[in-house]
Amino acid sequence: MITTSRLAKDHNLRIDTVNDAMDIITSGVRRCVFTSSDVSDDFFDLRTRLAGEVFQKLINYNCQVAIVLPEDHPYGDRVTELAREHSAHPVVRFFPTVEKALAW
Repeated sequence: MITTSRLAKDHNLRIDTVNDAMDIITSGVRRCVFTSSDVSDDFFDLRTRLAGEVFQKLINYNCQVAIVLPEDHPYGDRVTELAREHSAHPVVRFFPTVEKALAW
């Protein structure tokens, strides 16, 4: 099935555990946009290391993922720093809006 949607929700994709990275990779969707409703709070709690482990798998398989993180997010300075570090990453990027993520 060929689809033009790049929204994670349209493909029933979420990030709740490290195993979800493999679901993303094997879904056949090579570019995908995740909003906060598609990602667990544990992902943004950097102490869990979930974000880092998911990122590494996505990078290894070159599966491009955009994560929408509004500028007024509640996750703290470390997540803001992570988003800034990934603002120009070739595989995993953060964007403040869905529209900007889709334009990437």
